[in-house]
Amino acid sequence: MLKTKITPLALVLASLSAPATANLVISEYVEGSSYNKAIELFNNSTTPLSLDGHTLSLYSNGNTDANNTFDLTGELAANSTYVIVNGNASAELKEKADQLSAVTNFNGDDALVLTQGSTVIDSFGQRGVDPGSFWSEGGVKTQNKTLRRKETELNGRTDADDSFNPSEQWLQFEQDDFSDLGIFAGNSSPNPDPEPDPEPEEPLLCGAEKTLISSIQSESTSSPLVNTVVEFEGVVTADFQADDQLKGFFVNSLNSDEDANPLTSEGVFVYFATTDVNVGDHVRVQGTVEEYFDATQIGNVSQVAICDTGLSAYPTKITLPVTEPSELEAFEGMLVTLEQPLIVTNNYGLGRYGELELATERLYQGTQVALPGAAANAVEAQNLNKKILLDDGSTRQNRDPIAYPVPGLSAENTLRTGDTVNSVTGALAYSFSTYRIHPTTTPQFIATNPRTDAPELNPDADLRVASFNVLNYFNGDGQGGGFPTSRGADSEEELVRQEAKLVSAISAMQADVVGLMEIENDGFGEFSAIASLVNALNDADSQNQYAFVDFGVDKIGTDAITTALIYRADKVQQVGTAAITTDAPFDYSNRAPIAQSFKSLETEEVFTVAVAHLKSKGGCRSATGGNADQGDGQACWNEIRTAGANAFADWLNSKPTGVDDEDIILVGDMNAYAMEDPIRAFADKGLKNVVAELDGNTLGYSYSFSGRAGSLDHALASPSLLSKVVSANDWHINADEPISLDYNVEFKSDAQQSSLYAQGPYRASDHDPVIVDIRSTVIAPPEPEPEVIIGEINNIGGWFWWKSYSFEIPQGYDELTVSLEGGWGDANLFVRHKRNPTLFRKDCASISLGNSESCSFTNPQEGKWRVRVNGAIPFGNVKLTYKATKYVD
Repeated sequence: MLKTKITPLALVLASLSAPATANLVISEYVEGSSYNKAIELFNNSTTPLSLDGHTLSLYSNGNTDANNTFDLTGELAANSTYVIVNGNASAELKEKADQLSAVTNFNGDDALVLTQGSTVIDSFGQRGVDPGSFWSEGGVKTQNKTLRRKETELNGRTDADDSFNPSEQWLQFEQDDFSDLGIFAGNSSPNPDPEPDPEPEEPLLCGAEKTLISSIQSESTSSPLVNTVVEFEGVVTADFQADDQLKGFFVNSLNSDEDANPLTSEGVFVYFATTDVNVGDHVRVQGTVEEYFDATQIGNVSQVAICDTGLSAYPTKITLPVTEPSELEAFEGMLVTLEQPLIVTNNYGLGRYGELELATERLYQGTQVALPGAAANAVEAQNLNKKILLDDGSTRQNRDPIAYPVPGLSAENTLRTGDTVNSVTGALAYSFSTYRIHPTTTPQFIATNPRTDAPELNPDADLRVASFNVLNYFNGDGQGGGFPTSRGADSEEELVRQEAKLVSAISAMQADVVGLMEIENDGFGEFSAIASLVNALNDADSQNQYAFVDFGVDKIGTDAITTALIYRADKVQQVGTAAITTDAPFDYSNRAPIAQSFKSLETEEVFTVAVAHLKSKGGCRSATGGNADQGDGQACWNEIRTAGANAFADWLNSKPTGVDDEDIILVGDMNAYAMEDPIRAFADKGLKNVVAELDGNTLGYSYSFSGRAGSLDHALASPSLLSKVVSANDWHINADEPISLDYNVEFKSDAQQSSLYAQGPYRASDHDPVIVDIRSTVIAPPEPEPEVIIGEINNIGGWFWWKSYSFEIPQGYDELTVSLEGGWGDANLFVRHKRNPTLFRKDCASISLGNSESCSFTNPQEGKWRVRVNGAIPFGNVKLTYKATKYVD
């Protein structure tokens, strides 16, 4: 049945003479986070209005043809509202819906037109015009805001193609403010006529005939008793009845009521907060079995009786991974415990929704560790079996304090992906297509993936090149005004916060050349974004002199963002000509390539640095043909990214800077994971993935999306430069950190705007920088140590009669020296290969006055060498030494 809502303001307006107003108008516009989108329509007349023939149409991205339409039907009471909500919106928002429809799949730059037949009776935005990301004027913005129609502006905006100034007819409220939705202009509904007192109900009788919880749950995903009123008993295992919680409690079967079927759950959620219960209470509940977004629960509860108190609730042990996620259906609603180490693999929703994804290991994007197609898809299928969501037992957003870690998330008390927890206990629930645990004991996290400082320059290196996506660094007009911009900081206050974090990160890297992505594409003038960032770096880092490469154009390509190159002018200097190209496939989608050559001031080494930012994986709806998502794990636009990789490599090989040097390094956000086609295309052209080459695997990561780690940011080097790389690292300052620690002030209390923010490098962006250390000077390898055989015989004495000795020499030696030294008298030396030497047959004889005698041989033969010593006069205490040497190439 169509819900209607009548407000006091509406009654007042109905009593006024207002011929300029329309009967049906758009009265509220909700452009919230994620899918939180809604439209409120208002019947401005004093009589009921037939909605038949009325249509709400959505015109996306400047289209003149409707992308989606919704035909209204039924009757709307006088001075009443009709609310249309996105079907994927939050439960809180959908509770306010009269109808769910995809006509609300809008963003801040899409137009809405309300027609009666073919006549436009109201509109929002400007049909046929794409404003960029939003319309904004007079302090009212159509992106990430809730807008409500002014009471004095109820006349329909019938020219949908006219320029649109949202401040003329609309008032702005914060994002995800649904408080007045369905109650036009923020007034409360009048008190309804009092309902007659209900007939007294029969009190519940504990121990009477009842329905077993296992029968309510059954073996299937949906209960066979949906819409049936039941009475059941059990023990309260988890209490979340508070207004800022789930407004209900979980119940496990009594021990005596449990069945022997492992496929039927022994727990259920009761959506009821009127009667206060506590953990350990034995309760009897009367209510209706419901399937609330595929989760079995008890709603429309009429009575709860507390039969006993102080009972024990023991959790059921479960483990990950499971064979498939649906295996957890057998435990839905039950108190469970996982007594195993689990890794935080997703903290994106921590601040907003109080959610963390836990898994048995760090989860990777399939195409980061496997080839696209069946192999990558198999990785993702296994990922689903290894994870579970940890919730905070609340439906409220943006809580203060944020639940995890104890005593609350802050800039200094972070919770990074890769951190661990050894045990989790709580109620297992299912919502938003995910199994989740609402903990009954506070989980204790261990900082097993602590923050690290920027890596020190490798001791063998004398150059450092880095890559950094600066996440939409826009500086307004460069003079403190010009906000909000189309991207990035919404205000000067946010810019100051953003800039401080970026400067902290870049200066800590101490890189000689840094390739930047996602910086405002507004040229290279005094007030440009690149000039502002470099000025801020020089103010913060007095030990270095930062500069930027000026490409001599007002704009690089056509996109709002571009790539850039900054460098330390006290370490390197530009050589050659800074180069760009906008030839296909860089005329759209892939950002225009840039490159410049540099020379080290210390070693005079010349090298070329290029920066890439290939087409993103988003916006799949408009992708066609080979650019459509092929279901192989590479998402959409892979074809044009791969074409961009091939063209970029060819362009670099043409030496666009005019410097004919083979040392080339390409850095940037390729929007492709390590095993995807674009990265392999670069490799085929001779540009190898530096981090993967040095690591020997593709387990490095610079980005986290949907709880999966992977590298979108890469450093790719030519063979000559790759041979000079001595280390390469992803510095994990962003991908592991919660998004709540960024510079933005939205969705944060006044206290959190301070406690969640620090000027340090952590969560300066959403991508980690890639840092590459290079040894530009050629260091001659040390001479190999020769192989040496040494022997000596001491205290030799005698006279005319021979003293005989021998030793072995292996094959392959280069020199042999036999000598006598020391002692008194006069000794002579005779040496021969294999046979004893004589006065007339020897390979060498050394006969001189005294005992200093020596015989040397080049390339001595292998085998036994014989030595004889005698003297013309007596001798004594003489030392015989032999030394064989083999020089190693």
